Amino acid sequence: MSENTENQNKTDIIVVGAGPAGVSAAITAARGGKKVVLVERGSFAGAKNMYGGVIYSHAAKEIFPNFLEEAPIERFVKNHSFVLLSDDNSSTTINYQNPSNQKDSFVAIRAKWDKWCVEQAEKEGVYFAPNTLVKELIVDNGKVVGIKTDIEEYYADIVIIADGVNSLLAKQLKLRNDLKPKNVVLGVKEVIKLSPDIIEKRLGLLPNQGSAIEILGGPFAGMFALGFIYTNKDSLVVGFGASLEDLKNKKIKPYDLLEEIKKHPFVANLIENGELLEYSAHLIPEGGYDSIPTLYTNGAMVIGDAAMLVNNVHFEGTNFAMISGKLAAETALDAFENNDFSSNQLCLYKKKLLNSFILKDLKTYKDVVKILTQRSSSFMGYYPQKINEFFNIFTTADGQPKKTKFRNFAKNFFKKRSLSELFYDAIAGIKLIFGILK
Repeated sequence: MSENTENQNKTDIIVVGAGPAGVSAAITAARGGKKVVLVERGSFAGAKNMYGGVIYSHAAKEIFPNFLEEAPIERFVKNHSFVLLSDDNSSTTINYQNPSNQKDSFVAIRAKWDKWCVEQAEKEGVYFAPNTLVKELIVDNGKVVGIKTDIEEYYADIVIIADGVNSLLAKQLKLRNDLKPKNVVLGVKEVIKLSPDIIEKRLGLLPNQGSAIEILGGPFAGMFALGFIYTNKDSLVVGFGASLEDLKNKKIKPYDLLEEIKKHPFVANLIENGELLEYSAHLIPEGGYDSIPTLYTNGAMVIGDAAMLVNNVHFEGTNFAMISGKLAAETALDAFENNDFSSNQLCLYKKKLLNSFILKDLKTYKDVVKILTQRSSSFMGYYPQKINEFFNIFTTADGQPKKTKFRNFAKNFFKKRSLSELFYDAIAGIKLIFGILK
């Protein structure tokens, strides 16, 4: 390619991937006065995204200050519920509400949300290029200088990589290795259409109010897996995230597991007479702090899922993506100020992450997934079952003395769990508590 052609195809910053991380980086850089090209392989932003969860307002406000008035929000989350299922179809629900935090989180449909986000970026001057597949990065003398698409080559001083969990571009630069089954979760979901009034009646909601429900136990016994239900305006999202390693080792088909969840009375009653609109699946990074790849190199930075920035304990990924994109763009703006696009300058991105809640939270929870995986038969199966048995006794009046029932419950509790298992469960619990507090 001639120098003239290169200059014609040259911009300040190229962002690859128009998900929350990429669009946040693009819009932040554009507000800083830079020429930004946002590249997306889908036909529109959100076309290839599978997501059915909560977005947190604090992160959205940092990127889109007026989103509460303008963005396509489905429902604001009023209730956060945690549901423990058992094999006998019983369930125990812990429900949390905080009236003062009515708009702290919300549910959005990614196809609508991402499209709106890109529209806001375009208003700030970002050039959006959909239907553009980036085949590889252009590297010259050890520095990333552009991208090669299936049509042409494009150049930039900085490339920000936001191409998702299986980031081929980060792998090309040897910033990260291939995914290992133990470091990823397979997310599977269905979207089930129901009228708004039925959703609100079944979940005890007012118009525009929503629920976020997390589920463990029952079909998930013995696995590192959590189910979820989220409320759109006129549909429910029902799904789960399960360790790819567990699914592989136990030879469980994801769709079969989802069907088992839907059969449980707690879920079945919520989705009764609903119409299936969509089924989808997606890999989610699970490895946490210890699986974070190298985040920068000469001329490039890695953000969002591509950087494995997800807190699976709290189902937080979108807010991590948006803030990591913002921090990478701020680093890029500093690089332009200093006219230095080397790793010596771009290392500031990692320093910014270290000072943010993102890496602080990931470090706090760095051992949680490993411990819960090792003791999944206990924490994800046995104890939820026992909690339901306890409440069955507590809430039943059948002419039998409660003292006898509770004694039998205590005997069976220790009889069906060996002292060594209880000991290791206790040690695991202590490790979790001290690991989080230290």
